[in-house]
Amino acid sequence: MDFKEVDEKELISNYEQALEDEDFKRLVGKLKLKGDKVINYTSKLQKTVSELRNCKHCRNLNNCKNTVFGCVYYPSNDDNRLRFDYVACKYKKEEDEKEKLAPIFYKEPLAIKTASMSDIDLTDKNRIDVIRYVNKFYKNYQNDKNIKGLYLHGSFGSGKTYILAALLNELAKNGAKCIIMYYPEMILYLKNNLFADEFQTIMDNLKTCDVLLFDDIGAEVVTEWNRDEILGTILQYRMDASLPTFFTSNLNMEELEGNLANTRRGVDIVKAKRIIERIKQLTVDLEMISENRRK
Repeated sequence: MDFKEVDEKELISNYEQALEDEDFKRLVGKLKLKGDKVINYTSKLQKTVSELRNCKHCRNLNNCKNTVFGCVYYPSNDDNRLRFDYVACKYKKEEDEKEKLAPIFYKEPLAIKTASMSDIDLTDKNRIDVIRYVNKFYKNYQNDKNIKGLYLHGSFGSGKTYILAALLNELAKNGAKCIIMYYPEMILYLKNNLFADEFQTIMDNLKTCDVLLFDDIGAEVVTEWNRDEILGTILQYRMDASLPTFFTSNLNMEELEGNLANTRRGVDIVKAKRIIERIKQLTVDLEMISENRRK
C-alpha cells in the first residue's frame, strides 16, 4: 500500500467521522455535492460548522468569536467545486448599512459622531435662533435640496459644531450624502497628499456631496493655495450647484475676511472678498454666544 492510498483512506475516515455531526451533515446536504467532491474539504467545512455555532449563540458583534470579525467562513457550490468566502453575519450587515447612511467624517470625536437633534439643549435662549433654523432646514430639506446653510460663528465651546453635526447626522439617516470636515485638518491633509490619488477623490466629494459642514474655518494657517485653489474651488462649485453648505467659526465674516486676506506673501483683500461673497451666497449668517460647554 503506497502513501497515496493511506492518505485517501485517512481522508475518507475523517469525512465519515465528521458526518456523525448532524450540523456537518446538514451543511454538506445544502451544498448538493457528491461525497467524493467534498472529502478533501472536511477540515474547512468543520471550521464553517464551528463558526456557525458561534453565531447561533451570538447576540451582537461585541461577542464575535470567529476568525474574521463579523463574518463566517462559508462554502458555496461553484460549478461543482467548493469555494470558501468570509460572509458577513446579520449584525455585521446591519452595521455596514448604518455606516453607509452615516456622514463621512474627517473629524470624528464620539460626541460629534453620535450627535442627535433630539439631544440638543433647548434651555439656553442664546441658541434659539440657531435651533429654529436647523429645525426648519431639516423639515424643508426633502422638498427643497437647495436651501441655504449657515455661517455659524460665536464663542468657544458654545455647541456650534454639535448642533450642525446633529443636523447632518439626521439628514444622513434619510439618505443624504453628508460630510463633516474639520477645516484646518483638511487643509493639512490635502497638502500632505497633493500628488496622491486620494487628493482628487476628496476634492470631488467635498464639491459634490449633498450637505457639507466646514468646521472651525478661520483656525487654519492661510496660504494663497489653500484659500484660492482649495476653498475657492469647492465653494464656487457648490455655489453654482446650489448645494447646502455650513460653516462654524470663532470669527464673524468681517474677521474671517481679514484672516483670509493675510498670507505669508502679503495681503490680498480682493481674493479674500471673493471667498466671503461665495460664503454669503451659500449661507445665512448667524451668531451664537453661549456658555462654554467644554468646561
